[in-house]
Amino acid sequence: MPETVGGGVKNEWVPLQNRVLPTQEIVADEGRGLLMGNRGSLHGVDRRLGTTRWRSKAWICCLLDYKGVRRDPMPPGRWTALFFFDEAVALAAGHRPCAYCRRRDYLRYAGAWATGRDLPERPRAATMDAQLHLERVEPRTRRQRTTIAELHELPDGAMISYDAVPALVIDGKVLRWSWNGYAEPVEPPGHRQVVVLTPPANLVVLKAGYAPLLHSSAARN
Repeated sequence: MPETVGGGVKNEWVPLQNRVLPTQEIVADEGRGLLMGNRGSLHGVDRRLGTTRWRSKAWICCLLDYKGVRRDPMPPGRWTALFFFDEAVALAAGHRPCAYCRRRDYLRYAGAWATGRDLPERPRAATMDAQLHLERVEPRTRRQRTTIAELHELPDGAMISYDAVPALVIDGKVLRWSWNGYAEPVEPPGHRQVVVLTPPANLVVLKAGYAPLLHSSAARN
């Protein structure tokens, strides 16, 4: 959503810094996405982000439109609306479905969480958030925590760093990501270890059958 920034002076229309990358970075970009999200209030009175990248361990991804309600994306001291290209990006950045506006998806996600860990019942949101937070952020640097895995072992919907570019994994193939959409699928030769952006907890959910909302360009494979 384009907005003016900087002391309320309407000199130039620029996009707000509220687009989330698979690497967890939050940037100003005109790219459009399928989902909205929240990590608490991250901006100041000038509608610019400070150094803080979360105010809560509950990193959620929400519907863009819920019951037709329109909200200010950066109300003072309340919350900072974040936007994701699709749910694979949101999961890679360490978010989970909102239990309120995406109730059905949240229950599917929590059910897959339980199935993947052989739990007797779905866990509470706070339990999942605590585990996700351990896996998504390096405590000292505050940077994204990544893992290494064999590409052929990753589930559909996982995101990796492929030749230093974020990419989606579908059927063992790799689709490079950008705000313009996923590129044509590439099938790397042989076994290959890759840097995995999606936190282990979300990988478990994907392996247990949770199907994320993907951009239409992912269907090219």
